[in-house]
Amino acid sequence: MKALIHPEFGNPAQVLTVEEIPTPQPGRGEVRVRLTLSPIHNHDLLTVSGDYGFTPELPAPAGTEAVGVVDALGEGVTHLEVGQRVAVGGVFGVWAEQFVANAAALIPMPDSIPDEAAAQLIAMPFSAISLLDSLDLAAGDWMIQNAANGAVGRLVAQLAGARGINVVGLVRREAGIAELAAQGIERIVATDTDGWQERVAALTGGAPLKVGIDSVGGQASGDVLSQLAENGTLVIFGAMASPTMEIGSGDVIFKQATIRGFWGSKVSAAMSDADRGRLMGELLARLSDGTITLPVEATVAFADIADAVRAHYTPGRAGKVMLKP
Repeated sequence: MKALIHPEFGNPAQVLTVEEIPTPQPGRGEVRVRLTLSPIHNHDLLTVSGDYGFTPELPAPAGTEAVGVVDALGEGVTHLEVGQRVAVGGVFGVWAEQFVANAAALIPMPDSIPDEAAAQLIAMPFSAISLLDSLDLAAGDWMIQNAANGAVGRLVAQLAGARGINVVGLVRREAGIAELAAQGIERIVATDTDGWQERVAALTGGAPLKVGIDSVGGQASGDVLSQLAENGTLVIFGAMASPTMEIGSGDVIFKQATIRGFWGSKVSAAMSDADRGRLMGELLARLSDGTITLPVEATVAFADIADAVRAHYTPGRAGKVMLKP
């Protein structure tokens, strides 16, 4: 079968190539899935470049989330059927015509969820709802986040709104405000103009911002922290711009602020089955009623992986870039 493989770490557009490798066989408790679609995530490309928290042995496959169709069952698997459509996240090596996954990790997809949404349901949406669930915010509370026009930022805003939580979103360019407004996401402030802090205050009406989400790093981390109320919490979700944070010590000391990290893989692994089911049920309900949207920017074949990587990094991208065999 064909799969995307990288023999070394480096620029994903350069090191990822399509290769022929043996078709995997499912072991006990496993299932083989024929890939339909798989999204490109930041962490997928960071893994290929060698800059993520997980370092695979080379030569390495890639990709971690997909929707596909079960085409072989391992011994002992009785709750799934050949031909059944399933989604999976957190399984390494799905950028292949076929891949093997633990049967317990596969989620059957109802017909009401299209492939384009099912393919990206778990990693970003589930991380977003898990992040939101971890913040201990109630209806009427206020939070602030940067990278508001990113996939997770959009989802957090939509999911929080459904829970009655107020969100102020920060973007790095003025054009991002209109892009989000087109999705019904309001209370967005661009930090590339003077006086953005006053606009944040006007939006909140003086209400305390209890939590801030930073997905950017560098000066943007300090920008978010500077807006938090006393005893506020800054949660570090990502580092799109810089692996270091520029934070004013005065904001930490005088606000008695708490700073902590959030890694979806770790949180999901420690989550109870009951909580996982509750959050996944909320996600499916929000997809069905249109509260959250999972747009797709482009669908690209394996053979054009370099084009797909460039599309992923294109500023202003409105949806995920999908890979297909």
